Amino acid sequence: MTFTSSVFIGTSLDGFIARQNGDLHWLTSRGEAAGDYGYDDFIAGIDTVVMGRGTYEPALGYDAWPHEGLHVAVLSTTLQPGADPRITIYRDLDQLLRGLEQRGTKSVYVDGGQVIRAFLRAGLIDEITITTVPVVLGTGVPLFGPVGGDIPLSHLRTTVLGAGVVQSTYTIER
Repeated sequence: MTFTSSVFIGTSLDGFIARQNGDLHWLTSRGEAAGDYGYDDFIAGIDTVVMGRGTYEPALGYDAWPHEGLHVAVLSTTLQPGADPRITIYRDLDQLLRGLEQRGTKSVYVDGGQVIRAFLRAGLIDEITITTVPVVLGTGVPLFGPVGGDIPLSHLRTTVLGAGVVQSTYTIER
């Protein structure tokens, strides 16, 4: 691939990225107290966002489209192409990768548990930044799951933010 792929995501201490019902209040309620967690700097270097339907649909309820000016690719077997002119729908990972290559994509923000795991299984993630919120949910949507084997990481940095939030960045060892 001629592009880099990065994950930038928040989790509970026990590794969940959302409650079972998709609720993120436990994450967003601490946002201001955490201070600057680097998202603006991160997204400034991105030209494409890749997500699944489960991440895309909640974004429709935000006051403003969070990915203005970026190419947004959604992996989905159920969404209808053309229904939202802000996104391009791809049915599978191979079709997505061909589409990203054809577009000349340089840097991808991979978002959503299922899509992150698919990219990890395919060896397509270069860097992972996990912002851990000090809350134990007990159940929810996990960040990680079956990825097809060990994925060795190299630690780049850890930063302690406000409100007990901790952010760690890793690269994938090749």
